[in-house]
Amino acid sequence: MGTRAEVDQGSGSGSQPPIKAGRLGSIVVTCVFDFNTAVGAGSAIPAGTLTYCDAAAQYATKNAAAGANELIGKAVKAPVDANTIVRVRLQQ
Repeated sequence: MGTRAEVDQGSGSGSQPPIKAGRLGSIVVTCVFDFNTAVGAGSAIPAGTLTYCDAAAQYATKNAAAGANELIGKAVKAPVDANTIVRVRLQQ
């Protein structure tokens, strides 16, 4: 998505050069959200694990269900089985 900067934007990072005032540029946004998850033995979603939305059960899961569950992103926080929330970095 392009955006027009009103003022110079930052010094750039990595492969992203700074956006000069009045020029079009692109930005990268990283979003992390909390999702409900199942609880119980073996239900914890380890950090770094691809996480999916189980629409029928209304929670996040590590089970892709052969493509039936939509990819949300990657879990970013080490959990325990008793957690009811998993923190996920969204992926495009």
